[in-house]
Amino acid sequence: MSIEHGTFVEKYDLLGCIQCGRCTGGCPVTVRTDLNVRRFVYDTVDDARLEELSEKPEVWDCTTCNTCAIRCPKGLEPFEVLLGLRAMRAEEGNLEPTAISALESMFNNGNPWGKPAAKRVDWMEGVEGARILEEGEKADVLMHICCTAAYDPKIMPFVKTLVKVLNAAGVDFGFIGVEEKHCGSEARRLGEEGLFEYFDEENTELFGRYDVNRLVTLSPHCFNSFKNEYTNLELPVMHYTQLIAELLEDGKLELPTEVASKVVFHDPCYLGKKNLVFDEPRYILGKIKGVELTEFYRNKERSLCCEGGGGKMWVESESKAPRLAETRVADAHDLGAQTIAVACPFCWLTIEDAIKAKGYEEEMQVKDILELLGEAL
Repeated sequence: MSIEHGTFVEKYDLLGCIQCGRCTGGCPVTVRTDLNVRRFVYDTVDDARLEELSEKPEVWDCTTCNTCAIRCPKGLEPFEVLLGLRAMRAEEGNLEPTAISALESMFNNGNPWGKPAAKRVDWMEGVEGARILEEGEKADVLMHICCTAAYDPKIMPFVKTLVKVLNAAGVDFGFIGVEEKHCGSEARRLGEEGLFEYFDEENTELFGRYDVNRLVTLSPHCFNSFKNEYTNLELPVMHYTQLIAELLEDGKLELPTEVASKVVFHDPCYLGKKNLVFDEPRYILGKIKGVELTEFYRNKERSLCCEGGGGKMWVESESKAPRLAETRVADAHDLGAQTIAVACPFCWLTIEDAIKAKGYEEEMQVKDILELLGEAL
């Protein structure tokens, strides 16, 4: 494997690291794996060790939750070093079979789940007001539905509820249709920088075909990629919680039905720690009658990652220790919460699994904010 001298040092500003250890000290997965972010940053200064380091299984323990970047006093992003090492593995095709299958499906089908692109809008069947925009057609909002929501039967109902909510608020919105593609976020997290660049170019061109004012996403991972990582996308990008909070604040959306439940909100890493969207989800939940809102001790910037991001849906950790989502569920149980509210498909899936693993199905459930909104209409 050939590595240009100084590539890692320059790209990740490794010499700026003062080895304070705050990245490792705050890393949520350190408590259950052998990952030591500080050590990786230190060791990758030596170009001669890069190949050896890229082979370490801990490279795949990182969930890219952004805690290390938040805690770094020098403003560095230590987790990016691990993505760089993953990229080296991807360049050689030296990835887990599950990751390779996901990446191949992203390129061939526009989604990581191995589903045909032609079935991307099957969720629209029987959904009143689900409008596919024609090229050049005007609308206020262009909705991007993430791959998981488009294909996973557990998440699909959230999109249907979103249509219902936006129609109730009189929003002028539309969808892309079968041409909609993966945002590329998980391609980059799995080390395929080239594939991410492909989606950057393809989606930027695709979005430019519509005469819309803003792009709104269901997934925080899509939101983060479009907003922060795409190179030439000029369209304003919002997460759906930001749009709905705006609609409630402007008096365009009414929520007349009571939803009696003690609710704790789990901050998705890519919405909260990545983009500092903390207030809008809580504002929405506070507007739902009957909701008793409580907080995790580890919330907002300190929120505990569910381990669904960073490509972890396709790469398993070697650690057999309980997942962080199970810790999250145990914390919610201690609070007496009946509902864990989320605003991310990955969070919903990992927390649902954790509720089952802990045996709390009779006492607790996970709900996307959209599900609660649907009950409140």
